[in-house]
Amino acid sequence: MNGSVPERLTRRGALGAGLSLFGAGCLGTGGGAGNGNGDEARSLSTHPVGADLAAQPRLGPDPGSATATIVAFEDPSCPRCATFERNTVPKIRSELVDPGEATFVARTIPVVYPWGEPAIYALEATFARDADAFWTLAAHYFDRQDAFGPDNVLDRTEAFLDAETDVDAAGVVADAESEAHADAVETDLDASEAADVSGTPTVFLFRDGEYRTRATGSVSFEFVTGALEL
Repeated sequence: MNGSVPERLTRRGALGAGLSLFGAGCLGTGGGAGNGNGDEARSLSTHPVGADLAAQPRLGPDPGSATATIVAFEDPSCPRCATFERNTVPKIRSELVDPGEATFVARTIPVVYPWGEPAIYALEATFARDADAFWTLAAHYFDRQDAFGPDNVLDRTEAFLDAETDVDAAGVVADAESEAHADAVETDLDASEAADVSGTPTVFLFRDGEYRTRATGSVSFEFVTGALEL
C-alpha cells in the first residue's frame, strides 16, 4: 500500500462491508508460538507489529526499553476487546506497566462493527492532540459499546470529549470526518496485515526484544505473564 486515495477507498469499502478484512473480526481463541509466518524468529525491531511503534499510543516506558513489550490490536466496537480491556488490561497496567516491567502499545484496526471505523479516526485525532485523552476516549468506547452506532458515534464522541477532557472536541470530530489522520490508520492496518492478524483482540508478546508468542480472542493475564515469564 502506498496510501493513495483509490487504494484507501478500496480498503475502506472492504471494512464497511460488515465482516471486514478478517471475515468475522473479533474472533479467534487461544495463543501459540508463531503462526507459520516466521514470528518465532523475529525481534521487536524486525517484526511487522514493530513498524512505527514509537509513534503509537503506549503505556509505560518506550517500546523495547522495558523487559516486556505487549502490542495489542483492538477495535473499539469489538466485544471481546471490551472483555480484554475489562478483565486483563487493568492487571497489565497495575502489575506490569506501573512497576516498569512492561510497555503496553495499542494499535487500533476497524474490523468488526461499522461504527468502529469513525471511532478509530476519532481516536487518532484525539491522540494527535493529547495521549491521555486517547486512553480516556478508548476506555469510553469499550465501556459503552452498546450506545454507539455509525449514525451517532461522532456526536457522542464530541459530547464525551467536551465533558471529560480538555481537547478540542469539535476539532477531533472534524478531523475524523475528513479522515485527517488516515495515514496513521493505514499504518496500523498495514502492520496487522503483514503480521497476519486474523481477529481482535490480537496480542503480540515480546521479552527482551525477542518475540515470544501471540494470542487472539480470549487473552488472560495469566497467559500474558506465563508467556513473558513475569
